[in-house]
Amino acid sequence: MPTNPPPVLCVGETMAVVTPTEPLPLAEASVFALTHGGAESNVAAHLSELGAPSAWLSRLGTDPLGDRVLAAVAAHGVDTRWVARDPEAPTGLYLKDPRPGGTRVHYYRRGSAASRMSPEDIAGWPLEGARWLHLSGITPALSPGCAALVPALIARARELGVPVSFDVNHRPGLWTAEAAAPVLLELARSADVVLVGRDEAEGLWGTATAEDAAALLAGPSHVVVKDADREAVEFAPDGVHRLPARPVDVVEPVGAGDAFAAGWLAARLRGDGPQARLALGHSLAAWTLGATGDHRPGHGREVRGEDRAGAATS
Repeated sequence: MPTNPPPVLCVGETMAVVTPTEPLPLAEASVFALTHGGAESNVAAHLSELGAPSAWLSRLGTDPLGDRVLAAVAAHGVDTRWVARDPEAPTGLYLKDPRPGGTRVHYYRRGSAASRMSPEDIAGWPLEGARWLHLSGITPALSPGCAALVPALIARARELGVPVSFDVNHRPGLWTAEAAAPVLLELARSADVVLVGRDEAEGLWGTATAEDAAALLAGPSHVVVKDADREAVEFAPDGVHRLPARPVDVVEPVGAGDAFAAGWLAARLRGDGPQARLALGHSLAAWTLGATGDHRPGHGREVRGEDRAGAATS
């Protein structure tokens, strides 16, 4: 096993992404870009760029798409030493379909290499010595093995004293709210930090306000509720902290929630207070909302926290 793991470990699937180069529906476009996207590797990339070394742990196929994804994630400064290559399963793929009412996403990930992750993978991962573990609610929707992996990872992190952040990240295209709600609630309650959209919590659990969501999520020391373009609210041991969002021009919302999570975590890891944590989350999300990619690199002074305004996203 490779030694000297980075402080932050992010576990989950990253796929190859096909996007029209012009804002046209897939059925009408003729030129496409091939990139990559995955909630947890997005967080890892942002963290690394913000000065918090991170690793992405997952599986990819031994195919050209896997080669591209691995190289692209590593190019963001993310440690990819613990990404396994599976010769028996493909790298996942999704297509973005720009429409007037918003971008639709078409997944081709059933039976992917990452969907074959299971609790058996934990023994080969460097949880001992890690400072933080980040997970999302996407992973348990991928397969029975992945559904077993996430609680097992949280339990192992507990044994080792490694704090866990959990971004609820419900994906209706993977499982219904009825199927996801009890699973995601149990996982969220077992984490140290939970990030959830206000509307997402309402759709899953029927909570109407940020306060309702925080009350339901008893267990985590910090609950961060993102209320789209209104505000973000952090419920912490020292009280409730709110920071309004500022208006931004939205090019595409995909990936902004991951950026918020990374900004909040980066500030938390460097010891910043709640207002600074929310501000960096807002600012990084706002930066990402201005581009079509799942991850927008090249953020400057504003996104590194000098500007204390931002935009929340669910």
